[in-house]
Amino acid sequence: MRTSANCQRSWTSAVFAALAAFGVALGAAGPGPAQAQDKVLRAAMHADVRTLDPFWTTQTIAAIHGLMVYDTLFSSDMALNPQPQMVDTWTVSPDRKVYTFKLRDGLKFHDGSPVTSKDVVASMNRWGKRDGAGKQLMGYTKSLTAKDAKTFEWALNEPYGLLIDILAKTGTSIPFVMREKEALVDPFQQIQEVVGSGPFMFKRDEWVPGSKTVYVKFKDYVPRKEPASGHAGGKVAKVDRVEFIWMSDPQTAQAALVAGEIDYLENPAIDFMPILRSAPGVKLETHPAMGTMGILQLNHLHPPFNNVKARQAMLYLINNADYLNTISADKSLQTLCFSYWGCGVAMETDAGSEPYKGPKDVAKAEALFKEAGYKGEPITILHATDHNYINPANLVMIQQLRKAGFLKLDVQAMDWGTVVSRRAKKEPPAQGGWNIFITGTTVLTSSSPVTHTSIGMGCEKAWFGWPCDQRFEELRKEWAFATDTATRKRLAVDLSKRAYEQVPYISFAQWRTPVAYRSDRLSGVQTMPSVPPMWNIEKK
Repeated sequence: MRTSANCQRSWTSAVFAALAAFGVALGAAGPGPAQAQDKVLRAAMHADVRTLDPFWTTQTIAAIHGLMVYDTLFSSDMALNPQPQMVDTWTVSPDRKVYTFKLRDGLKFHDGSPVTSKDVVASMNRWGKRDGAGKQLMGYTKSLTAKDAKTFEWALNEPYGLLIDILAKTGTSIPFVMREKEALVDPFQQIQEVVGSGPFMFKRDEWVPGSKTVYVKFKDYVPRKEPASGHAGGKVAKVDRVEFIWMSDPQTAQAALVAGEIDYLENPAIDFMPILRSAPGVKLETHPAMGTMGILQLNHLHPPFNNVKARQAMLYLINNADYLNTISADKSLQTLCFSYWGCGVAMETDAGSEPYKGPKDVAKAEALFKEAGYKGEPITILHATDHNYINPANLVMIQQLRKAGFLKLDVQAMDWGTVVSRRAKKEPPAQGGWNIFITGTTVLTSSSPVTHTSIGMGCEKAWFGWPCDQRFEELRKEWAFATDTATRKRLAVDLSKRAYEQVPYISFAQWRTPVAYRSDRLSGVQTMPSVPPMWNIEKK
C-alpha cells in the first residue's frame, strides 16, 4: 500500500494533474446555467453506459441504468429480504401453485401511460428468456396471464417456492417492468426506446457514450409509503438530475472526488483507499453482503475445454491467492474463497475443491491436457484492457498459464464492450469465437444456486461458455424445491462436488470494494451490493 509521505506527495501531484485534465472535460460537458441551479448528483460508476437494454446483457452497469429508469414487482431491502414494490397485494393458492398479484395505484410510465398487467406479463416473458434464474422459473411456469388492467396470475406446474425471491433479486439480470411495446421486442435484439416507470427518466438527447449519461427526476412517480431500505421501500428522488460521468482512469476519478468535482464514486481503486479514508468530507461505506467473485470462464463448445480433462487441468495451474493480492491488496477487503457459492453465506462449501486448493502441479495439468487431446493449438483469450479488475486479473492468468510452458496462448486485447459482444459468439475461436474470458459476479447473486447465472449447466440455455451437465441441473432443481435449510445445505455440498468435477468455470478471489462519496454533501446513501440505488440521496 502506498502510505508513505513520499507516496502521499507523489499522489497529490498526480491529483492536480488529473484534475486539470478532468476540469477541461467537465467544463466541455458541464451543465448550463439553468441546470446549475438544480440539485445535480454527479457520480462516476465502474463502467460507461453503452447498452440501454438491461435484459440484453448481464453487465452490472446495464442493471444500474435499468434501476434508474425501470421499476420492479418486488425488491430486496437492506437486510436482503424480498419486499413488494410495484405489487400492492398478492395471494397464493393452497397448493402453492397459483399466485395472484395486484398492482398498486399510481403507476405510470414516463410517457404518461398507465402501467398495466399486460406490460408486466410481456416484460416477465422477455426477461425469462434471457436471465438464468428467469429461465428456471419459466421452466416451472404453466401460465402467466393478465386478468384485468391491474391483476395478473402466475400459475406454476409445481410448487416452486422461489418465485418471490427471484422477482426480488438484485443481481443481473433484474426483472424490470417495461412497456408492452418494448417487452414484445425479440429478447435477443436490443430495445431502442427507453421508457420506464421508475423514479428517473433517461435523457437520450444528452447521452454521450464514453462521456456522460443523464437522468432527470420523474415528477409523476408515486413512491411507496415505507421508508427507503436498499432497493425496497419509498424510491424518493431527492435530486433533480443525476449524471453518470465516465472516467476510465481510476486516478482521475479519485482526484475528482477528493476535489469535489463529483459527489459519488462507485468503485474506487484499492490503491487509493488510504487517501480517500483521510480526505476531508469523503466517506467509504460497504454493505455487509457486498463483494465480488472473479470468474475465469471457459468455452465448453470448442477444444480444448469441450473436454472435461482440460477444464480440470486448469485447477492445477490457477493460483487463487495471486488474483487477490493483485486486485485487492488491502487484506481487510480480501477473502481467500474456494466456494462456488461465495464465502460468508449460508450455502458456503468448498466440497470437491482439493485439486484447486492444493499445490499447483504443472506436470499433472500437462498430462490432463494431453488426455483431452490438446496438441498445442492456440487458446484464444479475450483480454479486456479497460476494466479496473478484469484487466489485472487477465494479466495474472496469462502469467500463470505462460509459466506452465506447454500452452500456446492467443491473447487478444480489446475493450470490455467488445468482450461483451464477442463472448456471445458460438463460432470456433479461429472464426471470431473464444476459449477464455474473465468476468465477475456478486457474492449476493452467487449465494444461491438458482440465481447464480454463471453456474448453470443447462447446455444451450446456459450462460456464455454453455456448460452442459444434466446431473448438475437435476441437483439444482432439488435445491430449488427443498423446503428446509438443512436439505439445501446438503444439496449445496453435492452441487459443489459436481461443479468441481465438471468445472463450468473457475472462481478466483473474493473481495469487497466500498463506495466512496462526499458525506459533506450527500445524505441518505443506500450502500446495496452490486447495484447502487440513486434515490433517497439528498444533496446538502
